[in-house]
Amino acid sequence: MKPNIIYIFADQWRKQAVGFAGEDPVITPNIDQFAQESLVFNHALSCTPLCSPHRAALMTGKYPQSTGVYTNCKNGADIMLSPDEVGVGDALKAAGYQTGYIGKWHLDVPEQNECPEPKSGAREWDAYTPPGPKRHGFDFWYSYGAYDHHLKPHYWRDTPEMIQVDQWSLEHETDVALDFIRAKGKEQSDPFALFVSWNPPHSPFELVPERYKELYRGRELSLRPNVSSEGLAAHTGEPFKSGDEALLGYTRDYFAAVSGMDEQFGRIWREVQELGLAENTLIVLSSDHGELMGSHGLMAKHSWHEESIAIPCVMSWKGTIEQGSTDVLFNSVDIMPTLLGLLGVPVPTTVEGWDLSGDLLGTSFTDISSAFICAFPGRKDAMELFASAGLDNRRYGWRGIRTSQYTYVVHKGYAPGAEIQRLFYDHAKDPYQLEPVILKERPQTELFLALEEELQAWLDRTQDQFELA
Repeated sequence: MKPNIIYIFADQWRKQAVGFAGEDPVITPNIDQFAQESLVFNHALSCTPLCSPHRAALMTGKYPQSTGVYTNCKNGADIMLSPDEVGVGDALKAAGYQTGYIGKWHLDVPEQNECPEPKSGAREWDAYTPPGPKRHGFDFWYSYGAYDHHLKPHYWRDTPEMIQVDQWSLEHETDVALDFIRAKGKEQSDPFALFVSWNPPHSPFELVPERYKELYRGRELSLRPNVSSEGLAAHTGEPFKSGDEALLGYTRDYFAAVSGMDEQFGRIWREVQELGLAENTLIVLSSDHGELMGSHGLMAKHSWHEESIAIPCVMSWKGTIEQGSTDVLFNSVDIMPTLLGLLGVPVPTTVEGWDLSGDLLGTSFTDISSAFICAFPGRKDAMELFASAGLDNRRYGWRGIRTSQYTYVVHKGYAPGAEIQRLFYDHAKDPYQLEPVILKERPQTELFLALEEELQAWLDRTQDQFELA
């Protein structure tokens, strides 16, 4: 029988915010122990550090240029993951897996885009996704579109009747996940595939149970060296406050959510072991993108900085995947084909990412020189500005490549007429990205020319209309 898979990913959880990373002072004993016994990815990346684009890439193994999900599925934007796309759930179901999805989906068009008063009660960015092709092969469904009330979440199953819950979303979703795992584990018939999408530590940061906040109350926390509290910019448009004290408060609550997540992950990990499923279950813990938390004077995500694009990724399959770490560049689009490769499930021909299963099992080596990263002007006001100027907003924003040593970005701005910048970072010399080399003109040196050529190759490969002018 093929192995089971449990894929867990949190929203807005950055690579640095976990104890074993040795960076942010976060309390995560369960995840730290899991990492010691598993394979840790040193260079896991979010190709487009925003919720819906990463999720679309995770599900399909395709870049946002191909899926059309280049910004969030939200009010006023006709953006969603097409039912015609072949997703990881579709492939697993076709291979005989019992499939389940729990938590945040955020890949469907908001219902209020189509009906002011949906029967489901969904509001703003939220949506009930009915059974059918838009669920992409996931049979058990306990999910919602986008809803950030972490202490009073809601969900839908197979009818528009909203299930309202008075419990922290991570804890509740873990309860549901454990029921699924116990039921499927006892059946011992067809393998199961469960995807669990946790919303916290996504903002609002303060919506965390007090027992986790108590872990950090009175503790001195130092902010990252690249943090600036002056004129904080929030890409999400949320009313963040400026100032060191406000940032410390946000940071404590963010860490508290991660510690709560650690406890919930520990429950799932222990259950897999107690049920005797560890040797036949691939467990992956990751996220969709990071959180800047004041680094470079920014909040949230959508930038090319490490706090935004670098994500945690830890993978365990007892007796099959060796413990340790890997330096392979592991981008959003590589997740789906690699998971399928590990499980022995055929990778759809539509996939654009790499199947790196052989690299992880030690049976092959893939020479990957860079990972493609990108972001687009996706806020409603920006999209309207480009449209009024007769311009395609998808040809702007920034594009870049991330190698094991460098980040190279060409930024054309989020508004028409913005000055074009080229930015270069050497991770070894400047780990906090405080001193970028900023080029006002096209590169001249051998290194910069090579990076520019590699970026152009990625633009060609993804049929991106972004021009390196």
